[in-house]
Amino acid sequence: MGSGTVTAKDGTQIFYKDWGSGQPIVFHHGWPLSSDDWDAQMLYFVSQGFRVIAHDRRGHGRSTQTATGNDMDTYADDVATLAAHLGLKNAIHIGHSTGGGEVARYVARHGGNGRVAKAVLIGAVTPIMLKTAANPGGLPLEVFDGFRAALAANRAQFFRDIPSGPFYGFNRDGAKVSQGLIDNWWRQGMMGGAKAHYDCIKAFSETDFTEDLKKIDIPVLVMHGDDDQIVPVADSALLAVKLLRKGTLKVYPGLPHGMASTHADIINRDLLAFIKG
Repeated sequence: MGSGTVTAKDGTQIFYKDWGSGQPIVFHHGWPLSSDDWDAQMLYFVSQGFRVIAHDRRGHGRSTQTATGNDMDTYADDVATLAAHLGLKNAIHIGHSTGGGEVARYVARHGGNGRVAKAVLIGAVTPIMLKTAANPGGLPLEVFDGFRAALAANRAQFFRDIPSGPFYGFNRDGAKVSQGLIDNWWRQGMMGGAKAHYDCIKAFSETDFTEDLKKIDIPVLVMHGDDDQIVPVADSALLAVKLLRKGTLKVYPGLPHGMASTHADIINRDLLAFIKG
């Protein structure tokens, strides 16, 4: 039908898009966005002969504004429900930021029996964002407490500040600012539920994906901009690739966290080469 909903185990309605035919590519969006964040990739890959699928994570976009279940295990189980509903086999799963964590957890928990062929982590939160004794290079809890405080105080303004500044690197000297990207980020964010977005901050910052990455035995491409101001490359991609059995790292000089939107031509080309390789 092109789009629809699937019902998760707890009754949550998960919205998804499903276009085209061929080998399936499943896209997992970042916080606090929706499947619309993948427009540039979905249009490109459907034109390349792939079946492209993207869902709105629970509490985000057009899915149910959940008060519970806003954690990585449930997110991964929701994807498993969607994959079963659509009968997906030999799929490529591509996740950005929080969606990268979702991909890692999904593949580790549900990716066997030929369900997943390859995976891609773009600007992903893996292996863990939070500073801990085992992860001294992480970001302190106060950073994420600040996120929660800003969201609770004025979510609409917070969701202007992030894309206007660090997400797309628009705060850098000489940056080519796209008001359309900023507005679209805000639009997607404000479609979701405040409670789910608040809870998801804990999910993306405190979840440890170390064991998930170790379990994954399919090829994984790790893509990261070295000017990522949201998920610093040194404590994410550079560590994650060492935990993967079949990981390949590609670092993009000067590119921001939202590089799949700001530099879609580059990212799409490299994704296609990895998928076909």
